[in-house]
Amino acid sequence: MRIGDRVVNDDSRCYVIAEIGHNHQGSMEQCRRLFDVAKDVGVSAVKLQKRDNRSLYTTEMFHMPYNSENSFGATYGEHREYLEFGHDEYAELKTHAENLGLDFFATAFDVPSVDFLEEIDLPLYKVASADIRNVPLLRRLAKTGKPIIVSTGGANMASVQFAHNTLAAGTGPIGILQCTAGYPAAWQELNLRVIETYREAFPDAVVGLSSHDNGIAMATAGFVLGARIVEKHFTLDRTMRGTDHSFSLEPAGMRKMVRDLARVRDALGNGEKCVYESERAPILKMSKSPVAAHDLPAGHVLGPEDIALKSPGDGLAASEYDALLGGRLSRPLKAETPLLFEALELAEVIEESAELHVH
Repeated sequence: MRIGDRVVNDDSRCYVIAEIGHNHQGSMEQCRRLFDVAKDVGVSAVKLQKRDNRSLYTTEMFHMPYNSENSFGATYGEHREYLEFGHDEYAELKTHAENLGLDFFATAFDVPSVDFLEEIDLPLYKVASADIRNVPLLRRLAKTGKPIIVSTGGANMASVQFAHNTLAAGTGPIGILQCTAGYPAAWQELNLRVIETYREAFPDAVVGLSSHDNGIAMATAGFVLGARIVEKHFTLDRTMRGTDHSFSLEPAGMRKMVRDLARVRDALGNGEKCVYESERAPILKMSKSPVAAHDLPAGHVLGPEDIALKSPGDGLAASEYDALLGGRLSRPLKAETPLLFEALELAEVIEESAELHVH
């Protein structure tokens, strides 16, 4: 998957998305601050959510009283409208993200929102878990020809296959994220091995993890299993008003997760067992070589009691222990003198000589 100048594949760094959603609380100043901090902690992209509230909700739901402690309006519609940014705000945020070197995109919750975001010309789009069978939305997104990332919370495999096939009618690359739609998700319901299932079932897609858990460790576990996109909700302060803040990562947590994802990528290596230069000095110091266990006279035939294995291992390898047994010393050796083959007439040579003498 190519997103702007970034390529996301098995050889790339993990593509980390800071899901801001509506954690900006309707404030452009706070949203710009979230972008700034997201850049500082090392993520690849920042993401918002876009809804055309009037067409998305029924009239009854739009005008429903909303008395929650997280409300920004007297009705649910007022609450949602308060949190939405318009064309000018999105255009400004796009420029701000570009200046920071961040990819900026959004989840489109309806077809009018795709049309809106296309006017801004965002580089990719996200499909929320609840829209995995939303045929008109999936088809409209496929027509953009841009990368589309799909979350799969609350879906079975048939629904994931349906979304993939519908999006595959377009020309853009597809990302499929294992997701559990709990807020937060229980540890025993994260089911990270689905990442492996997706990689096998959708070899043309980039597989990832959208994790609503309260920590950072599952992202690195997901990377090891094959996730190359990781999305985590992001906030400046988990105590802020809003339903998503409580399970979002604060800057310190996001920074550590990005750091750990980079480290685990490097640590996985290429699978070929080798000796690193950094290992040579410690192994030399700690390994052992055979030395004379005590003073030995010339002509002595070595037995187990004559050989000690001691550090440092700067002589013969300890694996040569058996080859030394039965060897005859060609010169006397002091205790702890390294046992080397050039000081020995080896057992095999002695046996051959004896056989020749008999014949």
